[in-house]
Amino acid sequence: MAQATQERQQSRRSSNRPVHTVRYGTIQAAIWRNMVDDGSASRPMYGVTFSRSYKDGQNNWKDSSNFGIDDLMLVAKAADEAHTWICRQKSADTNVPK
Repeated sequence: MAQATQERQQSRRSSNRPVHTVRYGTIQAAIWRNMVDDGSASRPMYGVTFSRSYKDGQNNWKDSSNFGIDDLMLVAKAADEAHTWICRQKSADTNVPK
């Protein structure tokens, strides 16, 4: 029983991580994979979240989803690279033998 609980917790921890990240300085794009059941089979669906890291007044690292004008080109570069990665991954996903 304890073994099964540990395996579920490990699975939950690993599934709560992005499958890929793109970083430009303090800007990060995290790519997430979710399995979608379309009735006949499951297929992966990808989403992206963007964040900006900064240090607070106590010198602790924090994340924000707000971006200033100086961040926007880096967000665009991260979005472009995330798009490229997802397109390649989707192609690899469809070429996996079943």
